[in-house]
Amino acid sequence: MPDKLTIDDFPSLKSKHVYIKDENAVLNTINMMLRDGADRLQIVTDFDLTLTKQHVDGKLVLSSFGIFGKCTQLPSAYEIESRRLYHKYRPIEIDPNLPLEKKIEAMNDWMLAAEELLRGIEFDSKELYDVAEKYGTPLRDGTKELFEKLNMANIPVLVFSAGLGDVVEAVLRCHKVLFDNVKIISNFLKYNGNKIDGFKNQKLIHVFNKNEHAFEQEYFKVIEGRQHVLLMGDTTGDASMVDGMDDTVAVLKIGFLYDKAEESLASYMQEFDIVLVDDQTMQVTTEILRTILK
Repeated sequence: MPDKLTIDDFPSLKSKHVYIKDENAVLNTINMMLRDGADRLQIVTDFDLTLTKQHVDGKLVLSSFGIFGKCTQLPSAYEIESRRLYHKYRPIEIDPNLPLEKKIEAMNDWMLAAEELLRGIEFDSKELYDVAEKYGTPLRDGTKELFEKLNMANIPVLVFSAGLGDVVEAVLRCHKVLFDNVKIISNFLKYNGNKIDGFKNQKLIHVFNKNEHAFEQEYFKVIEGRQHVLLMGDTTGDASMVDGMDDTVAVLKIGFLYDKAEESLASYMQEFDIVLVDDQTMQVTTEILRTILK
């Protein structure tokens, strides 16, 4: 293999569904990561529709909140209202023509309403694993193998989710990929006795404010010296997930696009270095990392 990698070293990047904003810039970033080695690398990824598939044979899949909604302990009123909130706010989230400020306001309202809806519900968290096992959304093809390789190479993986952290954790555990190198930042349930009392985190995480969330000092110690980031997400907001990190040098951003693909491609191309349209695999990511982790 030559000292510098070329596009020919990555057959998957030549696929018709793969869009690259600036081929030279992408190759420069990959070559920098290759030159500096795995010890300088970290992974930052979204969960819903990024680690999980966006659809299975055209059928949309459950989000972490959707999986939670399958819990038998939840009152029917919760299911009805959470569905109403989804149908009200999800179209706003994925509308490529709405200004970001309006989206941020709507997502904030959605999360606050979701938190309020949870308050006071009697809930035994033991059911979460069973529900995740029964209804859990399948991970993208190749995700388990990718996580195994990252664990063997001691590469820190940050799963940064605007979903429900308790379910994210349960799903990853079900798929046996919740390794010691995996850290989850998300909205985790808070309890008062046997009742849910909203979320633990004071500032709720939604898809367009991940860049505003400070990383724990403890995690900064884990990623110290790892200035190269491979980032994966499925919303334009995910592209800014590492804006709160200091000292990043090279960041390669991979975006997964499915909903409103034709309308949204231009905005995704502005935010991500590589955009994958209706790709339910980890082939591109695995191919890129194979060169660095060898």
